[in-house]
Amino acid sequence: MSKKRAVVSLGHDALGHTTGAQRDAVQVTARALADLVEEDYQLTITHSNGPQVSMIHKAMTELRRVYTDYTPAPMCVCSAMSQGYVGYDIQNALRSELLGRGISKPVSTILTQVTVDPYDEAFYEPTKVIGRFMSKEDAEAETKKGNYVKEYPEKGYRRVVAAPQPIDIVEIEAIRALVAADQVVIACGGGGIPVIEQQHILKGASAVIEKDAIAGKLAADLDCDELIIFTGVDCVYRDFGTNGQTPVPAMAVAEAKEMISQGQFEAGTMLPKIEAAVSYLEKVRTGKVLITSLGRAKDAVHGKAGTVITA
Repeated sequence: MSKKRAVVSLGHDALGHTTGAQRDAVQVTARALADLVEEDYQLTITHSNGPQVSMIHKAMTELRRVYTDYTPAPMCVCSAMSQGYVGYDIQNALRSELLGRGISKPVSTILTQVTVDPYDEAFYEPTKVIGRFMSKEDAEAETKKGNYVKEYPEKGYRRVVAAPQPIDIVEIEAIRALVAADQVVIACGGGGIPVIEQQHILKGASAVIEKDAIAGKLAADLDCDELIIFTGVDCVYRDFGTNGQTPVPAMAVAEAKEMISQGQFEAGTMLPKIEAAVSYLEKVRTGKVLITSLGRAKDAVHGKAGTVITA
């Protein structure tokens, strides 16, 4: 029997929000991922990086404030740092968990770049808030550099960056090679390092990419059997957050689109996950999307929890 090829997308709950919390969280995450390996899944893993990239951005900005000889780290560099840092913790925890179960399987992280369109409308209306709170003077200095800031009354200002749509995964052939060798691959962390291609030269973009958007694209590019999205709830709900919320155990793409048009999904939480599911299933018609919480992973792959979306 051939293995089920799946892209697994890990949310904030799978990683924690600080270095210590992440170290503890990945131990739990590794057990859930190892359960999938034992269920005969061939895994390619991607993950969020919101708290991590924000922490790195803050640290590098403060370093510049203390040591003026240092140059501030651009967002693309912060994204690369977060990929390495998060990937390191996941691959070590998963490798140890697999070996503890008698499974000898390489686990590796690929530093992954993703091209974006410099004319993407997101660059004109940035929405992703990152970094520390700044004074009015610091905010004005950021604005003069061409960056966007957002004011928080009585707190200060924070940097805002664009979230453009992904175009191509630059290292996709390397990812395919490792997948073909039946290795566990961690790739496109935090949505990937956003780059703009200019005459075969890749230049970092001041942006972040939605990790759900890249998860859907990665699953489609690899022609995976499944896209598994772990999030903070056990399944998708209709009328979520109301007294009448009801679980949706299964839906087709048409129903998913209808629920999107009804405004059923909150932007920034469930909406990008549903959009990623639709994008993947429109390219891989025989595929399946599973949305559930990390704690219900094993039940969900046996049809006992979560939401299944099909074409």
